[in-house]
Amino acid sequence: MRRIALSAGFSLIELMIVVSIIGILAVIAIPSYQHYTQKARFAEVISGTQPFKLAISLALQQGTEAAELNTGKNGIPSGPKSTKNLASIKVENGSIIATATERLDNATYILKPNADGSTWTVGGSCIKTGLCHA
Repeated sequence: MRRIALSAGFSLIELMIVVSIIGILAVIAIPSYQHYTQKARFAEVISGTQPFKLAISLALQQGTEAAELNTGKNGIPSGPKSTKNLASIKVENGSIIATATERLDNATYILKPNADGSTWTVGGSCIKTGLCHA
């Protein structure tokens, strides 16, 4: 007698279970991935403030009043060119105001120095959206 080999494939129910598991994982992973992407883009805004922080700290430690520290004056650099993620950075009375583009919902990142520029207080709409930390 001749034996017939049994097929060794997956049943329809097994395939449906695998597809549903992949769907559940995708529903969980995609929003997390989008938030991490936004945070990575906002890192450009945060890093763009570093030269301004340094210049303000130096000016404050040399005795310049915070009210005299504005963009392009007293050793503070002029604002950088806008990019895909960074719309503008400006300094007003010693505080740095960085604004993101529409790609990041125009989130703001505001830095205010203490009297000698050694510590900074973070503010702005980026805290509410989770793009930066206070």
